[in-house]
Amino acid sequence: MNTTFLFISGPEIMVVMLIVVMVFGADKIPEIARGLGKGMRQVKDATNDIKKEIKDSSEKNGIDTDVTKSINKEIKSVKDNIDDLTGPIKRNF
Repeated sequence: MNTTFLFISGPEIMVVMLIVVMVFGADKIPEIARGLGKGMRQVKDATNDIKKEIKDSSEKNGIDTDVTKSINKEIKSVKDNIDDLTGPIKRNF
């Protein structure tokens, strides 16, 4: 099984991990991971706060922010048109 993460394969990940252990030491890795986790959580909380502020402000001003309903409606319409067009052409396999 060929597992890749961001175009990096398994052996390359192991080499990167080895270099990280050599540079920072095994005792510092949990601290680094904890710091990265806290940073990621702060970014997530900040984006959620921004989304909430935008939603609250738009609701207060009467602006419709639910764009997904109209997009999904258009997608369904296009899909139905394609199904109507290709209906007689489809073959059952």
